[in-house]
Amino acid sequence: MLAALIGLGLLTGLLAGITGQQAQAGTTDLGNRAQPLLAEAETIYANLADADTTAAQAFLAGGLEPATLTDRYNDDLTRATTALTEAARLTPEGSAAAESVRSISTGLARYTALVATARADNRQGLPVGSSYLSSASELNRTTLLPEAKKLFDSAQQEVRDGYGDAAGGWWSGFFALLILVLLGALLLAQRYLSRHTHRTFNVPLVAATVLTLLLGFGTATVLLTQNRHLNQAEDTGSTPVAQLAEARILALQERGDEALTLAMHGSSDEPEKRWQAADPRLRAALSNTYLPGATSGSYDAYAAAHEQIRKLDGQDGNYDGAVKLAVGKDTTAKFEQVTADLSTALDQRKDAFTTEIDKAGGGLVVLAILGPLVALAICALAFAGIRARLEEYR
Repeated sequence: MLAALIGLGLLTGLLAGITGQQAQAGTTDLGNRAQPLLAEAETIYANLADADTTAAQAFLAGGLEPATLTDRYNDDLTRATTALTEAARLTPEGSAAAESVRSISTGLARYTALVATARADNRQGLPVGSSYLSSASELNRTTLLPEAKKLFDSAQQEVRDGYGDAAGGWWSGFFALLILVLLGALLLAQRYLSRHTHRTFNVPLVAATVLTLLLGFGTATVLLTQNRHLNQAEDTGSTPVAQLAEARILALQERGDEALTLAMHGSSDEPEKRWQAADPRLRAALSNTYLPGATSGSYDAYAAAHEQIRKLDGQDGNYDGAVKLAVGKDTTAKFEQVTADLSTALDQRKDAFTTEIDKAGGGLVVLAILGPLVALAICALAFAGIRARLEEYR
């Protein structure tokens, strides 16, 4: 009997420590690696799309591009490159995510070279510049952005897997089962001793039972609190981050397609077809709970300006007027209000995730340390309780 109780107590302590440690390690990895990787992937994804949009808008200006657009394009590339470096650090060697990082790094050099050639030709008034710009945009859309999407999807999957790892998996279930077995063993031991020694209570065993209950209740409280915050991190953090990121990419691609249609002087209607295909998807995405209600109105205003641009360019044959409206302050302000709302909402959801993950980690270190110590105390009390009865028979 004594050996069984001590064995169960020691095993319970071991599992308490492992459960706390595994949950803490999973939560830490989720907060320090998986979610940061998702953030870096989103940064790469968004800045590649914005660089393409900005390059097309700058091209429309003709001659020497506006300094603001040149600076924005360069800043996009700098942020994307920095994020690529950080993503490479966060991805395991040989993984699909690491391969995506390498592909983007290689393709980005080709992309910047094509854009540089397009800009140089455009400054000289050479029509071939639009072909280079189209090739650069095609490379961005068919290689860079798909690879960035793969990286983003891989990061999302790592976050989803991270929630499962952080929850403790089967360790917590095994621990709960063992707590019940230990409680049952303690109660049976007390019943056996009560019948054979004619004493109602064995104080050390009662204390061991109470400690076991407290250990089980405390562990359940810590793990349930952790799971609640993990669920909050997913529902108010990583899930809306993914949704808002996709919406921002759609918006940036629309703006890029608008500029590219004009830059190509009607030689292809593919960019406009892409714009029209993205429109209903973006409208649906802008109904996100975490976006202000005015965002949809801002997009409606931009979409109306886009239709006017297409009318000027297509029906009226007023190309210069279409370009002036496309790059003008009014249309730009309407569009940038949409992307500003998306960026603000994204930052808020990232902060919400970090806050919930920090809360989820609370108590896990204490569980990993105190769990085994409490179990040792249970073993000591069980030993004292049974030994006292054995001494009475000597």
